[in-house]
Amino acid sequence: MSKPDNPRQLNNLLRQAVTLQQHGALADAEEIYREILAQRPRHFDALQLLGALTLQTGRTEQGAALLKDAVAVDDTQAPAYSNLAFALNAMGQYEEALAAANRALALNAGFPDALNNRGVALAGLGRPDVALDNFEKAIAAQPDLAAAWNNRSCVLRNLGRPDDALASCDQALGMQPGYAQAWSNRGNALSDLNRPVEARASYERALALAPAFVDALNNLGLTLIDLNRHADALAQYERALALAPEAAETHWNRALCLLQMGQLDEGWAEYEWRWQRSRIKASRRAFAEPQWFGDIPLEDKTILLHAEQGLGDTIQFCRYASLVSKRGARVILEVQPELMRLLAGLDGVAELVEAGSPLPPFDCHCPLLSLPLAFRTTLETIPWDAPYLHAERQAAQRWAARIDETIGASRALKVGLVWAGGSRPHVPELRKTDARRSLAFEQLASIADVPGVQLFSLQKGAAAAQLRAAQSAHPASRRVIDWTDDLHDFADTAALVDNLDLVISVDTSSAHLAGAMGKPVWILNRLDTCWRWMLEREGSAWYPSARIFRQPSLGDWASVIDGVTRALSECAASRRDAMRCDA
Repeated sequence: MSKPDNPRQLNNLLRQAVTLQQHGALADAEEIYREILAQRPRHFDALQLLGALTLQTGRTEQGAALLKDAVAVDDTQAPAYSNLAFALNAMGQYEEALAAANRALALNAGFPDALNNRGVALAGLGRPDVALDNFEKAIAAQPDLAAAWNNRSCVLRNLGRPDDALASCDQALGMQPGYAQAWSNRGNALSDLNRPVEARASYERALALAPAFVDALNNLGLTLIDLNRHADALAQYERALALAPEAAETHWNRALCLLQMGQLDEGWAEYEWRWQRSRIKASRRAFAEPQWFGDIPLEDKTILLHAEQGLGDTIQFCRYASLVSKRGARVILEVQPELMRLLAGLDGVAELVEAGSPLPPFDCHCPLLSLPLAFRTTLETIPWDAPYLHAERQAAQRWAARIDETIGASRALKVGLVWAGGSRPHVPELRKTDARRSLAFEQLASIADVPGVQLFSLQKGAAAAQLRAAQSAHPASRRVIDWTDDLHDFADTAALVDNLDLVISVDTSSAHLAGAMGKPVWILNRLDTCWRWMLEREGSAWYPSARIFRQPSLGDWASVIDGVTRALSECAASRRDAMRCDA
């Protein structure tokens, strides 16, 4: 009888295991690989093949450990390094994955699998341009490499090329029709193209192939939001959480859906999962002092309230400072530089600090968007006693004099206009939101034709140039007054807004400013609404002076603009009877 570690016997066992693995008998193959390793723990082929098998069965960490052992035995095998790169990518360890893929390519230049895995690592490190180059090199070397076509689609989406991403998914699926991940990515590209019905079909195809595919469940939920089917979306998130209870993205999507539906009590709790999201967790403040959740007394304590997201978020939630102060606390409020002058003198704030400046001592802290949870805010208890932001009086008077000098004793309705939100192209998730919430000025140009209305541009940023471009083609647009070069911060904008009768704005910080000032504001809202505007309401639970004009279907701005134009015409026509246009 042969000794247990006889090389011939081990080779026979290895061939038997490989045959079993190739025919899908993975458990039997694994048993044999482990038998070989029990006899010879440093058997390279058994280590790397068992590593590949454990990756195949979803045991990523085990696979990575086995492949690390394999390359420690023999560091000259490119496939083992490439498989290790695949495993490390799956674990989100992109720097290590890149190193492993680079080692594979040093051993075998032009190795398609390693180029593909190198591309995934580069995409994970936020280098989509270089990642795309690697995927295209992999495809050039092996045109039928479906994984590279699929991964290529992901970076094309990140680069703002959804049409090309869709075509890349279709290439992958032409080679591998049962590729669940490619079906899900196809749905993502269709979602970017505002084609939710087709996106839903692609996600459902992915789930038919892989019922436990958590990302596809999440994505299906998002597309159901685009179809205005929020209860169905919530059900998909529940399915995903049953499979992966700690999935931060699912909790985040569920939080937004609950808040959109007005289920604030549960929504605020879920919203705390934002700090576990990969895009946000790095920005979480690491204070030694505890976070206040409304659970400890604040008498004679100093609390830091700090901005955490956009300017509109700060404007919306700084209202809670007065409530915190009424608990007996000394309130320090840290905000963005653009808001410092506007929020000077905000009720309840003892000290205002510009973000980035040294902080004074404090006993506890709370991010602004955690305050609704701390106060257990419901629809009935959203804080609003009166407008809480005000223009500086002398600045407002200067604007009043300038307006009077420009338009004289005109009884025209004075209307501020904002047609685009800020652009954040470096964050694909936000780029999509920015594109959906914004219009081009020429889409709104018909408002300039409404008689009895004097428009004032409040638009800042790159989109401001659209007004000047439109004025050559649309004569009425030439009557829009644009003094935005003199608006240097939100205090300047507030002083101008104080002299207007109405603000018409897309979902951006200007809408929050007008609402917080109690100024009538008409919000042009996309169908997949931000959670704060909730669903189906014509008014806002957060700003009593707001009126919401909603898209009836995804991307249908024409209906919104028609509704606003009619309402504005009616309001201007009634100017004889009322100098103010109520919401």
